[in-house]
Amino acid sequence: MIFGSVKVIPNIYIVRGLSNEKKKIRSTLNYMIALGVMTVGLSYAAVPLYRIFCQAYSYGGTTGQAEAAVAVSNMKTVKERPIKVRFNADVASSMQWNFKPQQGDITVLPGETALAFYTARNPTDKPVIGISTYNVIPFEAGQYFNKIQCFCFEEQMLNPREQVDMPVFFYIDPEFTEDPKMEYVDEIVLSYTFFEAKEGLKLPVPSYVK
Repeated sequence: MIFGSVKVIPNIYIVRGLSNEKKKIRSTLNYMIALGVMTVGLSYAAVPLYRIFCQAYSYGGTTGQAEAAVAVSNMKTVKERPIKVRFNADVASSMQWNFKPQQGDITVLPGETALAFYTARNPTDKPVIGISTYNVIPFEAGQYFNKIQCFCFEEQMLNPREQVDMPVFFYIDPEFTEDPKMEYVDEIVLSYTFFEAKEGLKLPVPSYVK
């Protein structure tokens, strides 16, 4: 309706406008709540998802999961290609454990199983739960470095002053020797890093290098 030069907007349009605005606000609010729930969920799932991904794709130098009974029984040892495997141990800045490899390095043959040990000690007066990630350097060698038994990605609780020995049972796939990119690689570094396991912890993903 128009009175003189003044246009009057019926109340019904004002009500509809306010109703639409409320719907938009409610929709945005619901989206933000859903996004927050998803983010929290992903935080809790970060460790198992990262473990599954790394085992499947040997991402960023992380080692592949081996089916020991099948893989080991069918392997052929390549005796003319010895490889030195060096062991490294690190802890995150907030982690209070003492963590180190029991051996500096060992020499293995592709297709041959090997056993190494790391030692972890909790020097504090309280229980501490740790969880570790690992990678292989050079990164390209990760797809050939297969672990049969490993303490990675599993929570480990050490009581005050407790010390444990943790085994790593592994082998290097014989196909390592057939890869042209591995022709001049005669040394591999296996590196573990322990973090204090806390709710919502996101383990770092190693850099990927092709």
